[in-house]
Amino acid sequence: MSKRDEIRARRRRQQMQKRVLIILMMVVGALLIAAALIAPSLTPVGDIATIEPRTYNAPIDGTQIGDPNAPVRVDIWEDFQCPACVNYTESIEPLIIQNYVETGEVVYTFHHYAFLDSYSTTKESQQAANASMCASEQGRFWDYHVLLYKNWNGENQGAFTDKRLIAFAETLDLDMGDFKACFNENRYKDQIDADFQAGVDMGVTGTPSVFVNDVQLTPGYVPSFEEVAAAIEAALAGE
Repeated sequence: MSKRDEIRARRRRQQMQKRVLIILMMVVGALLIAAALIAPSLTPVGDIATIEPRTYNAPIDGTQIGDPNAPVRVDIWEDFQCPACVNYTESIEPLIIQNYVETGEVVYTFHHYAFLDSYSTTKESQQAANASMCASEQGRFWDYHVLLYKNWNGENQGAFTDKRLIAFAETLDLDMGDFKACFNENRYKDQIDADFQAGVDMGVTGTPSVFVNDVQLTPGYVPSFEEVAAAIEAALAGE
């Protein structure tokens, strides 16, 4: 073999090695992308605490419960990752509903104030709000919001991953085709953002924030049931 042929043969081998290396890099890259896409679906959901659906003796319209013409309005702003909201929802909210909403004296409205995502790279607050609104489409917002707090385990700790939020909906026997379509579309982002801005405009700086006829109760800490009741009674008396 001539010197020229040897050079040509060496160049061909080098070109072949480069092609093989490029192909291997592409294959490895594709495998890494596939692994990243598949891994979340393989992550276990973990234990899920279930609830007994509540029965309400008041009309429900999305995130609002009670007679829309009731003489007193109670508005609450919450983040589903908020630790104080857990106690409020489990201990105080049911008493307000039982004693004032179901008697026709109060219309009670939940508003989203999903702000705890700002302290993390996760979007658990936003996605939990998104999921709750998709449950609302099927008339189950109030059950879903209780279920979220039942499964709370800390801020940005993975309690509200997308996979778990979908699993929560399954425990409520929602129409999963409709729920997933709504959830994946993030259908209520504009409404959730509007709730947040409305809260900012009214002076909300933390959660839960409770308003009776547009007057905020106990800014800076969570009002007790007695404090909420006193404000409602004053409003009913025209004070």
